[in-house]
Amino acid sequence: MKILACSALALTTMAGAAFADAHAMAPKVMAADQDVSNGVVSADSVMAGENGWLVVHRTDAEMKPGPVVGYAPLRKGENTDVAAILQEDVASGDMLMLMVHSEEGGMKTGVFEYTLGAKEDGPIKPDGKLVMQVITAK
Repeated sequence: MKILACSALALTTMAGAAFADAHAMAPKVMAADQDVSNGVVSADSVMAGENGWLVVHRTDAEMKPGPVVGYAPLRKGENTDVAAILQEDVASGDMLMLMVHSEEGGMKTGVFEYTLGAKEDGPIKPDGKLVMQVITAK
């Protein structure tokens, strides 16, 4: 009986650790409102389940992704201080949606091929939800 109890405890501990690891590895974007007058927008941390892209979309109060204004490559795992060069002017007060996109579906690996609504290098959607963070340019 003692062996069975120890085995159950070991399995519970392993399951708890696996859940914590999976939760820590869940795709996410962490970023804050920031000055973008230097033509760059940054995310403090991005967790990616696969190689892909941090894509910067314009957005507004409706919180729908709009045109892409910048992007940066991501490696599988944790990426820190991810900087995307903005490809057009962003004014103070503009809302930006920093979103994780995959590297799948395109014709070329390592080349960002997404256009709004396309499937190439499109957004990832675990549980049907976009992985993103909205910030306001200062």
